[in-house]
Amino acid sequence: MTGGPRPRRLAVISVHTSPLAQPGTGDAGGMNVYVWQTAQRLARRGVEVEIFTRATSSADRAVLEAAPGVLVRHIEAGPFDGLDKRDLPGQLCAFSANVLRAEAAQEPGHYDLIHSHYWLSGQVGWLARDRWRVPLVHTAHTLAAVKNASLAGGDTAEPVGRLIGEQQVVAEADRLVANTRTEAAELTDLYGADPGKIDVVPPGADLDFYSPGSRAAARVQLGLDPDEAVVTFVGRLQPLKAPDVLLAAMAPLIRADPTGRLRLLIVGGPSGSGLERPTALAELAVNLGVADRVTFLPPQPPAVLAQVYRASNLVAVPSFSESFGLVAVEAQACGIPVIAADVGGLGVAVRDGVTGRLVSGHEIAAWTAELAELLADPARLERYGAAAVVHARGYSWEHTTDALLASYSAAMGHFPSGPARRGTLGRRTRGWLKNRPRMAG
Repeated sequence: MTGGPRPRRLAVISVHTSPLAQPGTGDAGGMNVYVWQTAQRLARRGVEVEIFTRATSSADRAVLEAAPGVLVRHIEAGPFDGLDKRDLPGQLCAFSANVLRAEAAQEPGHYDLIHSHYWLSGQVGWLARDRWRVPLVHTAHTLAAVKNASLAGGDTAEPVGRLIGEQQVVAEADRLVANTRTEAAELTDLYGADPGKIDVVPPGADLDFYSPGSRAAARVQLGLDPDEAVVTFVGRLQPLKAPDVLLAAMAPLIRADPTGRLRLLIVGGPSGSGLERPTALAELAVNLGVADRVTFLPPQPPAVLAQVYRASNLVAVPSFSESFGLVAVEAQACGIPVIAADVGGLGVAVRDGVTGRLVSGHEIAAWTAELAELLADPARLERYGAAAVVHARGYSWEHTTDALLASYSAAMGHFPSGPARRGTLGRRTRGWLKNRPRMAG
């Protein structure tokens, strides 16, 4: 880590989902894990962390010490129930006002830096940055232009309002944190970001927690047959994550399996456009004639999720878009090989031909062929699994925290004294809007 100033107190903004929420359902996913894991480690390094997130229940305490040195502030913005992520742009004013009020109740200079996660949070962080006169570091996690370029069949394009909002945040943030070099290139090529203010900081896994273990014991805990070959999907059940692609690809293998020992394990809950048909996957399994060989589990807490990975012969990540792919790293840390779509950060998270396989595109026949080849070669899966453990050691949350502190130091070291900069946003946004392609939504 480079030397330089470091924040004494950090304001983390996560508008649409709380780091305390269970990943795998609703809007909770890898971003929740990222915010929670890095917040705890920053606190252990002496940085006080305060996380601002929208209150979604009347039972949410206004301020909660979630871990030593980590406060979660539940901000009222709109009704507790009945809002999803698409409704939240209309609540950004209320959220921002209450964030500013929370800061106004403190002594001047309470926060040294803001780190916003996802574009909604970036909009709030941009306002707070100018008001508090502290630097803004922003992590997009996903980008609308990237998602719209690789939509799943029948999925809904991200709206123009999000594209504009992302462009504004990219223009205003003092530092941008990208998960991979691919994402850094997308920020510059699609959003006109200044390459000099982008830091590539890969996410990680809790390597003390996700580690190799007994497959037999894991299967006993989960109630799975010890002799089955298990392919596992972990994630939100929505078209973007493509669990239907995996199910359709596995179906002919299951039907052709003379031993009846091939099982697909799907762990997660409906999210996004998947909420419109929450039983769609189960119905697809019935229609494909493989329902008896498909097991559905709801989202699991980390202790059980580690056992889910250990119980698997192979973990599949068939997403249409993925900024990194925490599931792939967590599975590999447990010694399980991964088959993944060759999109976004998955090409970094998985070493093709070493820790698993990368599949180009989402053609069902191609996925079926790759799955068949891997499942027919247990020795190869064993080699991939051993290499996966070594590969995953390079992606720890401690490494992520080191790199974040370096990014924070750079932001603080170059932040101008006096009033915040003005005038840059309008020029960049107008130029981008003039040249942007037409987008659905």
